Amino acid sequence: MKIPSTAWLAYLLTRPVYGALVGYGIWPYEPPCAYACYRSLSSLMLECSSEMAAGTDMDSGSGMTSPQCRAGDTPWLTTLAWCMRTKCAEHNVSTSELEGFWEEQCTGDPTVAPKWGYSMTLFNIAQSPNQELTKADETINLTALVNPAVYEAQYNALTAVQRENVVESGFGYGIDPRPLGKTCQMLTCGKYSIAILVTGFGTPVLLTWLGYVPYMSGVLSKVKPYLVYPSIIGTYQVRPLPYLLGNAPTVGQSLYVIMFFILNVVLTAVNYESKQPHAWYATQGQEIKAYIFYRTGVLAFVLAPLLILFSSRNNVLLWMTNWSHSTFLLLHRWIARIFALQALLHSLLALPLYYPSEAKKEYWIWGAVATVAVMILVVASGLYVRLFVYEFFLITHILLSVFVIVGCWYHIKLWIGLTWGYETWLYAACAVWFFDRLARMGRILKAGLRRAKVTDLGGGYVRVDVIGIRWGSEPGKHVYTYFPTLNPLRFWENHPFSILPTALLEPSYRSLTSEIVGPTAGSDHVDFEKRNGFTERANSTLDSRPTVGVTLFIKKSTGMTKYLQAHDGLLTLLDGPYSNNPAKEVLRCDRLLLIGGGIGITGLLPWIANHWNVKLCWSVKEAAKCLVQAMGGVLSEIAEKDVKVGNRLNIRELLAEELDSGWRKVGVVVSGPGGLCDEVRAAVAAAGKKGPTVFELEVDAYSW
Repeated sequence: MKIPSTAWLAYLLTRPVYGALVGYGIWPYEPPCAYACYRSLSSLMLECSSEMAAGTDMDSGSGMTSPQCRAGDTPWLTTLAWCMRTKCAEHNVSTSELEGFWEEQCTGDPTVAPKWGYSMTLFNIAQSPNQELTKADETINLTALVNPAVYEAQYNALTAVQRENVVESGFGYGIDPRPLGKTCQMLTCGKYSIAILVTGFGTPVLLTWLGYVPYMSGVLSKVKPYLVYPSIIGTYQVRPLPYLLGNAPTVGQSLYVIMFFILNVVLTAVNYESKQPHAWYATQGQEIKAYIFYRTGVLAFVLAPLLILFSSRNNVLLWMTNWSHSTFLLLHRWIARIFALQALLHSLLALPLYYPSEAKKEYWIWGAVATVAVMILVVASGLYVRLFVYEFFLITHILLSVFVIVGCWYHIKLWIGLTWGYETWLYAACAVWFFDRLARMGRILKAGLRRAKVTDLGGGYVRVDVIGIRWGSEPGKHVYTYFPTLNPLRFWENHPFSILPTALLEPSYRSLTSEIVGPTAGSDHVDFEKRNGFTERANSTLDSRPTVGVTLFIKKSTGMTKYLQAHDGLLTLLDGPYSNNPAKEVLRCDRLLLIGGGIGITGLLPWIANHWNVKLCWSVKEAAKCLVQAMGGVLSEIAEKDVKVGNRLNIRELLAEELDSGWRKVGVVVSGPGGLCDEVRAAVAAAGKKGPTVFELEVDAYSW
């Protein structure tokens, strides 16, 4: 049921977009012939124009002509109606469509009705007009013919700009559909619609669903050592690159970024069409430059929902795919850079086109605010900032993002109003953000207010036990934990920690209960003389039943964790649980090799309770010996283990042993410092290329 249910979810998430974009429910200049007639005449003065004072609600370029003036002026109505009749007949526009335009637009204000309808106005034209307006004319005082050159320039401007907006919305290719109306345009552009959004959203889904295709799982297993596991830059992945330049992507992640970047470049560069003469742009160069200006702005808007989705904890793609949160966060940063590049190009192209004439207008100022906020976001989101002042980064990141969304919204509202569908992308971005926040709140409320017992283990390590949480023993999960009273001035601070069921740390309960079962299956004999002994042991077992809850092992750091001390009732809020990666493929392996370093043991122990064939390899520093002592009970029950204190693990030797053992499929789970995780990643990629053993790698490292 996974594929059908997620397909419906994707449909429901994207369906509303199609009714709120130019070419997909919004047609600003439909029919273009009627709009071209109106704009060809709207700058001319009427007999009643001079009666109105400047500063009233007027149409663009109409000087001092009010809607009320146009509504009662016979030459205006008859000249406009005749133009619409003759020009729109060439494009087979129906009378009903022209009537609709007339009611909404002929006066310049939908609330002001003309004295005659469209058909009545044509009826009141006694004879066909024969006097043509010239470019030098400034008034209309009789029924006249529109100037052909003026009309052509207006028609070209409207159809070309609307075509560009439809291309931006759907990225369709083919013939110019305008002369044929909406139907052809929908067919031509619809099949390529929302190309960037579908590619960004659909690629993870498609690659995940390939695993459900017969015989594909084996192919994907062979591909992973070449694409999924290795880093594109040496062995850097969890560890930051030199000079804190960031985290290197894997080969597969790099291919996604490259594909997405090329898609943006191509869709920014192709499928432009010039129409001269043009009422808005005198030269072909200016016209094409303006279209690039439009498109870069729209593409930036399109990226906004995807950008926020990839950063979300409650990302629907995490439920629909086998991609990890760390992968989506890395892609979030790269998409943010593409977003910033599109926004910067949009702003730079605006300068030669509209500066300084538009620079003091409010819509321009808000657009500049959004662009500046984007640039600051990119610079202030570097790893060098996140490592040293993470909470400052987080707060400023949210605030600047709000400035970007608000700035973009006012930019379009004050420019052309909320009529062209650009705001749809902003609403989608806000919906994604609010859904994530509401889901977080819901998880916290479901867990409820908890009181945690904090035990100081020494060496800068603490154990936190939260009783009463029933999240099961499934491996590969983490929780975002709040300790609001540790630092009341930063009560919102939270960090991710691996989840460990508390019962796993207590003496085994299963071995005792197995004795209560009595005789083996298939035996009819019951020794009643020993039955009382079983009952006594059963009662004692129930009295010492394992504790239900979750346990966190935390290494104190520079954030809120540095305030953690021994406490019997620390107020705790839990946002979770969240999955690191889907554990299904790893648990299907013949053998599990668990490799941990230091505090990373917390993420490994749940795997032991969920697989029959496990080997644990764990190394800790001498200063962290307290962790080994704290884990003593559960370690004693693990048949195969290699625990080193003060010594490093030989990763390649461990993998070689598994290869020599002849297992067909080995799952490798690593949890610990970045250096260890990267070493294991590189070693598994190398071992996987040798064959015939197939490796499934799971890396748990919260290097966000």
